[in-house]
Amino acid sequence: MASEGAEALGFAPAARVLIVNCDDLGMHPAVNAGIVEAVEDGIAVSCSLMVPGPAATNAMRLLRERPWLPFGVHLTIIRDSADSAWGPVAARERVPSLLDPATGELFTNSAVDRDRLLARARIEDVERELRAQLDTVLRAGLAPTHLDWHCLADGGRADVFELGLALAAEHGLAARVWLDEGRAAARALGKPVVDHAFLDSFALDPADPAGKAATYERLLRELPAGLSEWAVHPALATAQWRAIEPTGWRVRATDHAFLTSARARGVLAEEGITVIDYRPLQRAWAATT
Repeated sequence: MASEGAEALGFAPAARVLIVNCDDLGMHPAVNAGIVEAVEDGIAVSCSLMVPGPAATNAMRLLRERPWLPFGVHLTIIRDSADSAWGPVAARERVPSLLDPATGELFTNSAVDRDRLLARARIEDVERELRAQLDTVLRAGLAPTHLDWHCLADGGRADVFELGLALAAEHGLAARVWLDEGRAAARALGKPVVDHAFLDSFALDPADPAGKAATYERLLRELPAGLSEWAVHPALATAQWRAIEPTGWRVRATDHAFLTSARARGVLAEEGITVIDYRPLQRAWAATT
């Protein structure tokens, strides 16, 4: 049923419902600022916090100043590149299987490194690290709505996915689930998930900003009935951030430009699309625990 997820949240079968969630809060001050603007002045409605990120302290301050802003925990056991020296939140000696033996840091987001991580990561180490990330958020007095994964679709491995579901249930949270197998597993537990293919904005070409904006507009106009999700990555194109992320900054800058544009708001209104955050899913997930 195409609108199963949306109907479980109380929407009509023909309703077109969209989650617009900004990933990577905590990566850098330019990312944090871009995300806050995309939510406060744009069409985004929530975000996801990377606790191991170098700007996580700044991000948590921004969230404490905005208790109305829904956010999830962007579970992170991979760093973006060899230039980003992110370590685990847990003590390194407690999570050795999550660390690249050559560097002592988290594995990078290359296909080879993701495979290496998933081949060696012990589930008890994964659990220690994820609990450390969640505990950091809770100790800061923050209340997340959901869990999602940085660079690992549905956790990247069946037992890691199941751990994510267990942690979500333990803390009364929803979880982002978007692969077919994961969605089927969540639905079998009575938990609503997206009905359609998930969009990661890094899949869109940022080389032509006008063309990317037109693609976003087309995707909104073609949005099917049911529950969909976009994982977007806005950031400000500061000189410092462009030096740190010499290619990816364009994805983030063009995301920010569209999300905060009057055109984006206009298309949503013209198409009658309802944009929601994860709080309705959080309530529905908690009711089935």
